[in-house]
Order: sequence, then C-alpha cells, then structure tokens
Amino acid sequence: MEATVTTANSEKTWGGGNEPMGASYGKLMMWFFIVSDALTFSGFLAAYGFSRFKFIETWPLADEVFTHFPFLHGVSAPMYYVALMTFILIFSSVTMVLAVDAGHQMKKDKVALYMFLTIIGGLIFVGSQAWEWKNFIKGEYGAVETTGGSLLQFVDKEGHRVALADFAAKLPVEREQLSRDKAKWFMSESAIPTYTVAEVQAGFKAHPDVLVRIETLNKDKEKIVLSREESLVRLDQAKIVIEGANLTHNEYGSKLFADFFFFITGFHGFHVFSGIVINIIIFFNVLLGTYEKRGSYEMVEKVGLYWHFVDLVWVFVFTFFYLV
Repeated sequence: MEATVTTANSEKTWGGGNEPMGASYGKLMMWFFIVSDALTFSGFLAAYGFSRFKFIETWPLADEVFTHFPFLHGVSAPMYYVALMTFILIFSSVTMVLAVDAGHQMKKDKVALYMFLTIIGGLIFVGSQAWEWKNFIKGEYGAVETTGGSLLQFVDKEGHRVALADFAAKLPVEREQLSRDKAKWFMSESAIPTYTVAEVQAGFKAHPDVLVRIETLNKDKEKIVLSREESLVRLDQAKIVIEGANLTHNEYGSKLFADFFFFITGFHGFHVFSGIVINIIIFFNVLLGTYEKRGSYEMVEKVGLYWHFVDLVWVFVFTFFYLV
C-alpha cells in the first residue's frame, strides 16, 4: 500500500505566503501595535474634543497659556516654542526615513549617522516637553478661585494680564503648611501659595487700575473683563489663590484642560521616550555590525514605523491642544 504524500500548497496567502500582506512577521506585529495604539489615542483625543466643546466658554486660550520661549524671560512668544518642538520632531522623522533608506543600500555608516540624528531630535523634543510642563505647572500670573468654583484673573485697563506679584499686598500673617505630622492622618494640603486671599484683596483695593477678568468668553472669543465695581464684588467671593496648574486647580481656566494636558501629552511623551530608548539600542547594534552580519536592516525599518507613528500622533495632539 502506497503512502499518501501531501504536497504544500504553493499558492501565496494574501499575496504574502508565510508573510501576509508581503510583510515579515516583525513588521506585521508592529502594524498591529500601531493600529491598536492609534485607537487608544483616538479615544483620548475624542474625549478631549467632547470636553473642549462642552465647556467652550470657559476653555483656556492656547495663545495665553503657551507663551514662553527659552532664554527670553518676560517676552510673550505665543506658540513659537511649540511650533519649534513640532518642527524638530517632524525633522527627526525625516532622518529616520534616511536611515531606513541607507539600510536598504547596506550603508552602515549612513544608517548610524541618521539614527544618531533621530535620537538627538527625540531627546530635544522630550526635553522641550519637560520644560513646557515646568512652566505650565509653575504658572506666571496667578489667579483666584471663588467659593462657586469660578476663576478670576487680573488685567489692567488695556486688558493685559497682571501678575499677583505686581499688586498683592504684604500683610503680617504667618502661615504654615498643613501636613499629616501636624494634624490628623487624613488632613494635609498642597504647597501654600505665595499670597493669601486677604493679601490679594487688599492689594487689589489699593490699585484702582487693576480689574478682574472672568474665564467666560464673549461673542468675540475674548474673556470678559468686569468693571471696577463688579470686580470688587466678585473678589469678595474669593476662596483660594492659585498659582500654575495641577490636577485640582488651573490658573489658566477649566480644570479639565490641565487634566487632559498632563495625561495626553504625558502619554505621548512616554511613547517618544520609549522610541528613543529603542532607537539607542538599535543604534548600538548598527555600530556593532549586527545587521550587517544578518544582511538586512529590517529592524531599523520596524523601529522607523513606530517613530513615524509617534510623529503623526503629535500632529493630531498639536492640532487639538494648540490650534483648535
């Protein structure tokens, strides 16, 4: 009795045989990860967009929040540094393309050079993001929150922002931060602000040229400035002085803006940092000739897919947070 011999079907599955879609297993898995991660970011940005337009009248204006530029203290440069950060990250995507192309040509030195430039671009971006976080958390002008949760900012008669330090009075009041070792175990408070509510109120009364601006926008998309009489009435309802932004208070406007900013830009920053670490590993493998011996720089191409995805996500984050 003759044995039955089964021959393998030479017909290619999905045009790729054992490489569906003509992609290797590694690249296909990277594409799966990118698609799933894209859905995650889409959910975050959709939630941000919903909140943004639900509270559109009290949402902070990006031109007033992101005005800092390194080594230009006191100079208002709205969105300039964010635009520079974006350009650097996009340029790093270009150097990654050049690294992949050099890998196809089996040019080890060029792959190493362009990978190094990509890593430098990523480090600059992450460092810039950390610097931006620092300024966002620290704040510049300060504000006051009322008992009803409304935010009161301060401007001069021309509508320009005025910092608390420019008018707040100095009263002989000693303050001590409440901590668990000085009270019951469940009682504590965050860092105390530079000025008390009483000092802000006293300084405001002594400076008749200072007015209160509320967080609500008018039909011209400008925050409403109250009259002197209305300002005094609203300031009497002050509950707490706010400096900067955190997860519970935000001197720039809606608290949700700060929550989304920390979460989404932090999540993206983690992706960029992870990409930098992976790029560094691949870079040293290139220097050691690992891929030269394999006869393929496909690993550079796979990490390149991830890096391009991170850059593309930032374009959407930049659009949602800074432009819309």
